[in-house]
Order: sequence, then structure tokens, then C-alpha cells
Amino acid sequence: MIRAQDVDLVLANGNIYTVNEKQPKAEAIAVKGDRIVSVGSSAEAKKFHAAKLIDLRGRTVVPGLTDSHCHIFLIGEREIRLNLEGTNTLEDLLSKVKARVAQLPPGRWITGRGWIETFWKPPEFPNRQDLDKIAPDNPVFLTRADGHASVANSVALKIAKVDRNTPDPFGGQILKTNGEPNGMLLDNAQELISRNIPKPTEAEREEALLRGIDREIGLGWCEIQNAGSHKEDIELIRKDFEAGKIRIRFINAVYGPGEDAQNFLREGATINAFGHHFTQRTIKVIFDGALGSRGAALLKPYNDAPETSGFLTEKPEELRPMFEEALRRGIQVETHAIGDRANRLILDLYEQAFKAVPPDERKIPEPRWRVEHAQIVHPADIPRFAKLALIPSMQPSHAISDLFFAPSRLGIERLAGAYAWQSFLKSGCIIAGGSDAPVERGEPMIEFYAAVARKSTKGESAEGWHPEQAVSREQALKMFTIWPAYAAFEENDKGSIQVGKLADFTVLSADIMKIPEPEILKTHCVTTIVGGEIVFDGTKN
Repeated sequence: MIRAQDVDLVLANGNIYTVNEKQPKAEAIAVKGDRIVSVGSSAEAKKFHAAKLIDLRGRTVVPGLTDSHCHIFLIGEREIRLNLEGTNTLEDLLSKVKARVAQLPPGRWITGRGWIETFWKPPEFPNRQDLDKIAPDNPVFLTRADGHASVANSVALKIAKVDRNTPDPFGGQILKTNGEPNGMLLDNAQELISRNIPKPTEAEREEALLRGIDREIGLGWCEIQNAGSHKEDIELIRKDFEAGKIRIRFINAVYGPGEDAQNFLREGATINAFGHHFTQRTIKVIFDGALGSRGAALLKPYNDAPETSGFLTEKPEELRPMFEEALRRGIQVETHAIGDRANRLILDLYEQAFKAVPPDERKIPEPRWRVEHAQIVHPADIPRFAKLALIPSMQPSHAISDLFFAPSRLGIERLAGAYAWQSFLKSGCIIAGGSDAPVERGEPMIEFYAAVARKSTKGESAEGWHPEQAVSREQALKMFTIWPAYAAFEENDKGSIQVGKLADFTVLSADIMKIPEPEILKTHCVTTIVGGEIVFDGTKN
């Protein structure tokens, strides 16, 4: 029996949603070390004399929220560099760039991210001539919010030696007007410019990492699942963990195919390092582009650009050996697939790998492979996910952002398989919920709202938007707690508030399970607790 003096933390007088079906609600939690030792009533909590007592005063507590898909370095960079989020017109974009030009000497690179033209009138991509007018002497490279397209000015194109004779790289496209590059580069073509930009210093990269993590913790995320890192990123993450600078739980993926993935396959997974704070057992593949920039690989041409069906960014034959090796070595695979063609092909590739390496030849018989985004899926392919025991990792905010352009890109008919959360759940899947920040804002309350309302943040909907695909609040909560835990092989340690599990909690300002939908967007994180430690205390702000 645990003595009162052995308890380190008690949370009492709360409105606690446990995500434990045997005990769905509670009022109090007791913690010893980094684990939960009691879940029950406030009266029961009085038997503990804790080193620290938090009177919740009726506030809502949920299991520590997990962002199943984000890009942590890019989140931090968004905070540091030219942030083009919320630029509602081309003129607004250009004014921000012009202000940055005034601060820098000629020749200095200007980079930024976050613009999205679908909200502009007309909803057209910017071009190099637009940028040349305000930045004739500085190379400029501005990345779309989704990260799958960028616009460069003439100075940047000249540095990169991109002209009318430059061929499209595999998995990318140089957009042209009258045969001349117009400044827009899609997917792999972006590297033609980006490889010429001076690399950030390690200090700058570390600042981006730590600022990104601070932002996540303040929003209430207790764990992030980082969707792709290169060798230098991993070295910096480990260094900062060793220095005690990172206090969020961190599930990391290594980009593949390539040298980084091959080294990772040889070295093997890292599980629960740094006190159950860091795990790396996943390879991340990017298989196509994005819907907004028309790089997502579709089975049929784009409705508003019939000359293209998008494209794959990796060759299937180059993925097969890596997939089979991953199965043999117990490495999880997650693959970015947005278009219905990319999704169908990745299902085929996964299925082929599973047949080539049967369970008795695998280090982990149940591999829990993932499809990141699973955004546009042919209805006939949705049941295949559950049959293959695959996990769709989806970001609800994509649906309410894409609401304004997906019908024109796809036509009404193909929306039947778009952001089809309820169809996936009914087919027998679970969904790991994420944000894809900095593509989206990365705020848990926006994601929760999008999942249950399936409307824009202003309450808007549209023809063919399939409101029946919205999920219940109970399902939405699982999307950011127990289901991401399962997707990361953590369901025995995380994802619900139960005795023996890690003491990760998100304390919210309102009861998101009961308040009207629009009020979810006004709800904020009050306190973030990871392993029994308060890592963010909004009550002091």
C-alpha cells in the first residue's frame, strides 16, 4: 500500500476524462515519480499527502495530448524566419517581403514560409516578376504553407542556373510561362534553389528546435511524433536531450530512402531513451506532393488542370528492398501519401512487402505501418487499410483548410474519399491524429474542432463536403491520445489516465467534450504535465 508521504503530486477537484472505458471519468489523480498511482474521487485523493497539490477547480483534464505528425524544426523556423502565414492577398505577401528587403544588404537571401494562394483573389500562384519588382538585388525563395511548392525570384533562379532549358527533376516540376520559368517550383524541383541557400548554423538550428518545442508544450502537446529527420537533426536532438534541454516526449522518424535510412537500418531502433522521452524506430517516406500545389498523385487528372495528374516523388522499385529490410529489422515505416494514386500504390507496396517477409521472418510480427495523410483515397481502397492492419495518420485541419479549393481540384465526385475519417473508423481502423505543423497552425484545439465540426473556423461548409465524415468527441479525443500511443507502440504506457501509466496530462480551460463547437476554438491549455512534472504553467501568465 502506498503511504501518503510517498506521493509526489495530486491533482484534485477536476473534470477528468480518462479515455479508460472501465473508468471513463474521475475527479483526482495521484502521481509517484513519473507514473500514475491512483485515479478516483477527490475524497479518495485526501488520503494522500503530496509534495505538490494542484486544485483543478473543476478544470478539464485529458490524457497528455499527442501530435502524431509535425515537423518540429520547421515549426521553430516559422517562429524565427519570415512568417508568411495569414497573408490574405498577394499584395500582403509582397509588403512583408519588401519590409525584409529594407532590412538586408543586397545579395542576402530572403527566405520565408506560410503563404497559400487559395485564399487570394484571384487564387493564383505568385511569380518571379512579382518578387523582382520589390527585390531586384536579393535572392528570394518563399515556400508555400504545405512545403510542396516554392516561388523564387529571378536572382535566385540565376544563382541556381535554372532557365528555359533546365529539365524537370524526377518527382518535381519547374512551372513555366511561354517556355520560361515563372518562379514556381513544385516538390523535388525546389531543391534546385534550396541547395544554393546558405545552411543555418548549428546554433540557429538548435534555436529552431527549442523554440518549436516550447511552443508545442505551451499549446498542451505532451508528445510529438516528428515526421522526418536527417542525420544532423538526430545528432542535435540527442545532444539537447543529453543536456536536459528537451522536456517533451519525442517520437522521431528518419527520412528514407537514402544513406540516413540505411545507417538507421544497420544501427537499429532507439526505444524509450532519456527516461522514456525519445524513441526512434520509424522510416519516413515522401511518396507524392500536395493537393494545393497539384503535386499529389491522382488516378485521374486534376479537375482544374486536366494536363496534369500530379506525380510520385519516389520510384516504387527503389522502395521495395528498403521496406522488406525494415520488416526484418523491426523498423516501422510511415509514408506520406495524399493523392488517390499515391495511396493505392503505397497500399500495393506495403502488401507486397508483407507477403515477401511473412510474420515469422519479422522482428516485430505486427509492424503497425502508417500512411501519413491518407487524404484522397479511392473508396474501394479504404477497406484495404484495416485488412493490412495499417494506421492512417490524418490531420483534421487539412479538411477545413482544403475546403476552399479541394472541390475545384478534385470535382465533387472524388470528395467521397477525401478526409474520410468516419469511413476509416467504420472499416476497422484507428486514426492517429496530428496537425502537420507548420503546414497548419499546429494547435490541438483547432484539430479537435476540425475533427468534430468538419467546418471552417468561421463555421463554413460547402457542397459535397460530407459532414457525415465528422467524428464524435470521444473519437476525436482518442485520435490525439490512445490511438497515437498505439501507433507508436506505447499503449501500455500512454494514451489514457490509468494506474501504472505515465503521468502525462493536458489541463484545459473548458470542457471540450460538452461545450458548443465554436467554443472549442476559444479553449486553451492551462497546464502541461509530462511524467508528473509541470512543463508549462499557464496560470502564471
